[in-house]
Amino acid sequence: MSVVPLYDAFSEDYDRFVNWEARLALELPFFRTLFHTHNVSRILDVACGTGWHAIAFAKEGYQVTATDLSSAMVERARANAAQASVEVEIRQLGFGELAGAVHGLYDAITCLGNSLPHLTNEEKLLTALHDMHVVLQPGGILIIQNRNFDRVLERRERFVSPEVYREGEQEWIFLRFYDFLEDELLRFNMIRLYRRARNPWSAHIEATELKAWPYMTLRDALTAVGLEITHVYGSYRGEPFSPSESGDLIIIAKNPRSGLDVNRPS
Repeated sequence: MSVVPLYDAFSEDYDRFVNWEARLALELPFFRTLFHTHNVSRILDVACGTGWHAIAFAKEGYQVTATDLSSAMVERARANAAQASVEVEIRQLGFGELAGAVHGLYDAITCLGNSLPHLTNEEKLLTALHDMHVVLQPGGILIIQNRNFDRVLERRERFVSPEVYREGEQEWIFLRFYDFLEDELLRFNMIRLYRRARNPWSAHIEATELKAWPYMTLRDALTAVGLEITHVYGSYRGEPFSPSESGDLIIIAKNPRSGLDVNRPS
């Protein structure tokens, strides 16, 4: 049964949509420095998609668990890990389902690729952040990477740059755009175009709702569940975050607790 229609349908094409070699070449130096600074050995990658961040972390020598709500994405991630000959525990778990399901505490939790905006109200957001906090080691870090929705909302940036992938005579084009709804909600539309040789294009269209969480709202939510923001960046190159200019929002939050007490969202 499909529980995440857009991503279940998209799982077969997702690794054509993302240029993982180029993306990881850009992002891994950021994570290497961060993980070394915080003495990370165990990592939990939440909303892992097809698993390539988790696989890259495992290749770096970390012990990695990865989770995703989409059964199709989990299946693809497991296949990718097997093909890469790395050991990653990959579980079908959604936001808010970690505590009691994963084993032990983690030195670092990653939530990347604009995943958190799939939580479309504050209650779901607080529940998910609290759940991550519960399985985060005292002194451990949570890394969140979203689009900078402060800029998207301010400029009404509706369209995202298209992506093209070619394989022999086959060609794929991926088009993404937002519909702006009420209360900072967006409809995220994905159009996948495919053709072989010079045949006509076929089109597949899926959509899902996102919440365009501004930085200040995320800051308040992280504080409310007891996490302490230590750094905020505008890209993986480490530039300071600018609400009006940055393309990304990358938040590093630390678990300051020394015992088992954790603030629960109210």
